[in-house]
Amino acid sequence: MQQERDRHASGTGRRFQERDLKPRATTPTALLDRAWPLLLLAASALAVGLIQPGEHYDMLVATAPLLAAALYGVRATAVTGVLTLIVFAVLRLPLEEDHNTTWVFKLALVLAVCLLALVLSHVRNREEELRRVRTTAQRLQEGLLPREFPDNSAVAVGYRYVAGDSAAGLGGDWFDVISLSGARIALVMGDVVGHGPEAAATMGRLRTAVLALADLDLDPDEVLARVDDLVERMSHDRSQAELVASCLYLVYDPVSRRCDFASAGHTPPIFVRPDGQVAVQENTSNPPLGFGDVPFDVTSFELAEGSLIALYTDGLLALRHRQADDGVRELAAVLGASGGPLQDICDRVLRRLTGPHEDDIALLLARTKVLEDRNVRTWEFPAAEEEVPAARAAVTEQLARWGLDEHGFVLEMVVTELVTNAVEHAQGPIGLRLIRDESLICEVSDTSSTSPHPRRADPLDEDGRGLYLIGQLMDRWGTRYTRKGKTIWAEKYLGV
Repeated sequence: MQQERDRHASGTGRRFQERDLKPRATTPTALLDRAWPLLLLAASALAVGLIQPGEHYDMLVATAPLLAAALYGVRATAVTGVLTLIVFAVLRLPLEEDHNTTWVFKLALVLAVCLLALVLSHVRNREEELRRVRTTAQRLQEGLLPREFPDNSAVAVGYRYVAGDSAAGLGGDWFDVISLSGARIALVMGDVVGHGPEAAATMGRLRTAVLALADLDLDPDEVLARVDDLVERMSHDRSQAELVASCLYLVYDPVSRRCDFASAGHTPPIFVRPDGQVAVQENTSNPPLGFGDVPFDVTSFELAEGSLIALYTDGLLALRHRQADDGVRELAAVLGASGGPLQDICDRVLRRLTGPHEDDIALLLARTKVLEDRNVRTWEFPAAEEEVPAARAAVTEQLARWGLDEHGFVLEMVVTELVTNAVEHAQGPIGLRLIRDESLICEVSDTSSTSPHPRRADPLDEDGRGLYLIGQLMDRWGTRYTRKGKTIWAEKYLGV
């Protein structure tokens, strides 16, 4: 096994070197292309020896370092320059009569050209290095940023990302739309200070962390608290400048129309109601990520169907050219006067607010939807074993009303298991909710904060197989903690 791992690792290393450390071509044509400066120097040396004193064609030897600056690195250009000076001095000095001032002037001119070639080579290599850094950062960020978002019943989404004009390449802006349990949706916008591959890699780590924490169905303040701990640990691991990042995490529930969000030093979100009224959520006192031991505030309110949510990074405000408050007011005015498709609104905002910019720009717009009451059914039962058949019958009846009788057998087994667990391990009342969306969602809530965990049951065990059975029958399941206890949910995709 160890030999297999070593062989795999060595193969991976070879692939990396072959892909990223491309060897220079060794074909005759490629070698000839790189040998031009030396060939020119040799030809110039021959010309220097043949030209009579007093003629100035010997100055052609100075073209060799300039050609080397266009083809070689700094060291090779310096070597070519030194060789040029030696060739000119050794071959031309014996031909000069009385070592007149013209010879000294020519030698100084050749020296100046060699130094100029060295500077040009350094500038060219610096430009190529910056171009490689920018390309690497761009490819890295393109691989880390989401390309498209799946359709959902909570929000319609439009977004734009515009790279900055900085020579270091793309920065650490990111955004995400994450599907949560209960048909809810999470909107995320973050910004890592800096540019280049390091900022893009840090952005990828934070985005992955947020995705993992969102899957745990944590509240927005809890998500930011855990990301804050991660950023603090990452800052301790860095030997360079301190890591600074901001993030905003928003959760919208299309059933209750409730919106909850928390911010860690990020730009304030903007909400546009269906009647055109614009509300800018004022900045809280929460610092950016990485400071630690700071509780994050959660803001909660209801949003009407068709409301517009705007999340963005500070690059959109062009803070080099205006105050932050002025930028937010201008953005709010543009959003309040805009209608139509979300992508068109994004383009309109970029045209009005952006110009030459060094920072990245990320803009995420979401228009809220609402799940109709006929797609949601809620019951409440006492914590008693005799209520399990009643819960099962209620679900079966509702599925028949929805025309989903083919899922009745599976949902009966799921409800039986979940309600029975709630009766045995928690206190009443027990809540049961059924949601018909793109998937069929069954939720059972109780007052206990203890979450069940699947385990491997022995062949002779009489219990312990319920959660395993739910995992096999349903497409997804999990636990969501609430202020009053917990909710166990299970989801079955309905398909097209």
